[in-house]
Amino acid sequence: MILILKNLATDDQIDHVLRRVEEMGLQHHLSRGTHRTIVGIIGDEDQLREEPLRAIPGVAQVVPVLPPYKLASRDAHPESSIVDVSGVKIGGGHLGMIAGPCSVEDPDRMFRIAEKVVASGANLFRGGAYKPRTSPYAFQGMGEDGLKLLREVGNRYNIPVVTEVTDPRLVELVSGYADMLQVGARNMQNFALLTEVGKSKRPVLLKRGMSATITDLLMCAEYILSQGNMNVVLCERGIKSFDPATRNLFDVAAVPLVQQLSHLPIIVDPSHATGRPDLIPACAMAGLAAGADGVHIEVHDCPEVAKSDGPQALLPEQYDQLAGQMKSLAALLGKQFSTLPGSPNPSASDPQSSINSETVV
Repeated sequence: MILILKNLATDDQIDHVLRRVEEMGLQHHLSRGTHRTIVGIIGDEDQLREEPLRAIPGVAQVVPVLPPYKLASRDAHPESSIVDVSGVKIGGGHLGMIAGPCSVEDPDRMFRIAEKVVASGANLFRGGAYKPRTSPYAFQGMGEDGLKLLREVGNRYNIPVVTEVTDPRLVELVSGYADMLQVGARNMQNFALLTEVGKSKRPVLLKRGMSATITDLLMCAEYILSQGNMNVVLCERGIKSFDPATRNLFDVAAVPLVQQLSHLPIIVDPSHATGRPDLIPACAMAGLAAGADGVHIEVHDCPEVAKSDGPQALLPEQYDQLAGQMKSLAALLGKQFSTLPGSPNPSASDPQSSINSETVV
């Protein structure tokens, strides 16, 4: 931690600052410059964060040397982490390909969509059984019946399933059916929920809140990690903007920025970021080109009758075309989409497609 003192700080104020640091059991180093005086502090930064350092007379600015998200930070974990979701790897050159409808709906439709996205190469199937909706009168999901159906789809097509959990009280129930728990944008800062999914044994897909900064996102990931669950995948899904041309603003720069700051994998969700099927392919490719560890896309075979978010869903044939393009781009980037457990790896015999080993968490 570094304290930058005010230009007109008196000697008495400087001595008081040093005494306060010593009273906290910490060491200090005073450096007087021509225009600035700074105090370097050595010790437990967790203790420092609990102290109102800015309130000490003479202090102008408090600058942390290490980020507050210690477990999520790349400083603490230099190697990129790989998250294993029931045999499907995300991170470290392995790409997740999440696809499916916004909501779990009738069985025939779910099986049809799953069959088509799996044939296109999807390696995780998504669908919401519990839906946090802006209106209390909108479709709220099928609940546990939806979870059971989602599990049936996963078992039939041997594909891991991811679904949103909206309430701390539902974590145990949802964990009994899903391979991966999603914390949606509206719940990103639901700290009670983050704590509970952190205690679970399931990998977590943490979506960026609609008005959240990068630090906010990583601090929420820290909540999960601090409970012992190190299997966290971040998701850039767009942030609020003044421009109504798209549903949200797709912050593609968040991908390389997060990867500089954190070892956690990060994927992109162009469906929620744009809300427009005509923009999803370009934004999906842009996310991969920026270094994303996967893509999350909503797919529906009849969007006009979808229970939720039909207008932003791709048709299966549109998704199939995009999937082929994403695979080609991944090959150019030296990465590969993870295959489903038990499926042959099409690039296993290609020495050019080998992935550098990374730490698996």
